[in-house]
Amino acid sequence: MPRLNEHYLNLKESYLFSEIAHRTAAYAEQNPQKGAQIIRLGIGDVTKPLGKVVLKALHEGVDAMSTAETFKGYGPEQGYEATRNAIAAYYKKNGVEVDPGDIFVSDGAKSDTGNITDLFGPGNVILIPDPVYPVYVDTNIMCGNEVTYLEGNAGNQFLPMPDPGVHADVIYLCSPNNPTGACYNKAQLKEWVDYALSNDAVILFDSAYEAFVSDPELPRSIFAIEGAKRCAIEFCSLSKTAGFTGTRCGYTVVPKELKFRASDGTEMSLNAMWNRRQCTKFNGTSYIVQKGAEVVFSEEGIRECQENIQYYKKNAKVIADTLSRLQIPFFGGINSPYIWFECPDGMDSWTCFDYLLTNIQVVGTPGAGFGENGKNYFRLTAFNTYEKTVEAMERFEKLFASL
Repeated sequence: MPRLNEHYLNLKESYLFSEIAHRTAAYAEQNPQKGAQIIRLGIGDVTKPLGKVVLKALHEGVDAMSTAETFKGYGPEQGYEATRNAIAAYYKKNGVEVDPGDIFVSDGAKSDTGNITDLFGPGNVILIPDPVYPVYVDTNIMCGNEVTYLEGNAGNQFLPMPDPGVHADVIYLCSPNNPTGACYNKAQLKEWVDYALSNDAVILFDSAYEAFVSDPELPRSIFAIEGAKRCAIEFCSLSKTAGFTGTRCGYTVVPKELKFRASDGTEMSLNAMWNRRQCTKFNGTSYIVQKGAEVVFSEEGIRECQENIQYYKKNAKVIADTLSRLQIPFFGGINSPYIWFECPDGMDSWTCFDYLLTNIQVVGTPGAGFGENGKNYFRLTAFNTYEKTVEAMERFEKLFASL
């Protein structure tokens, strides 16, 4: 009999979004008439189609497969040079210098934030914010790593800061944050970078929602902070930037400056380690997808992506304005597609989920699924259509105005 990875026994019984889907489907089956009225503001999946310039490039990629002269087989595991150069140029437009050789194109940030655990051995002190995107925690549990939680709460605006008296080896940060929508400013990120450097630690920085940041005082990359290239890895995704949730493409930046000592004193480069990992376990993102991804970062591509992002931010404002009128405390919704609100009337988050589903057929995400500090909070997303978002919040306002 094989010895199994028994760390899986320590995982919660069901992945958060699977449980949401299960409860929603069960309700719809038992209440078919009301089930047809369900509006989903839960999982962060987009609804706007891909931009025209992206579609044109995808078609060009497909056409290239039709002749022997232009056909593409296995590509570089790190990503095609044109794609990596386009990403580096995008960083430069945002005032950040990134070496294309530090960029690794992948099938999405979710995969990379999970797979990055391959680079770290046992016994590290892993700091992860609570509430948090479940993938960070679950992938560490799968490895048998012990997690220390950073307390995010209303008192610190769900932006936990380092404790100088606590040592860490690996630190997970996400800004704009999923699920809370909170964003670190430059001074706060500088404090985290200084902490990581003083602890000889590495920051795993998830910037999947950077394109939603419109405030120039909020950094869209950890590499906007001095010293970050010596202590940080950055993950980004085209899922929300360009609507690639189904097309699948992201990228991870691992600076060559990021080096640590092995137990025997040997210097090890995380860039070289990640390259080795990708070459061993990953065959690269498809040429067709990368053709589309490349033009996302063109002038026309950025314009089309921002049109969709502004549409979603308009939805977020509808949700935020409704909560403001109801005097329900909330976070996010400005530089983020997520709105994180305190459950009304003292409800816990799963009670709130059932209450919304049963009474107004609106599906959101219970905060408890993101950690202990989310048990009395609830997440709504701005990714449905404008019309559906307005309808959902009209139902919401009518329901809670009577409480």
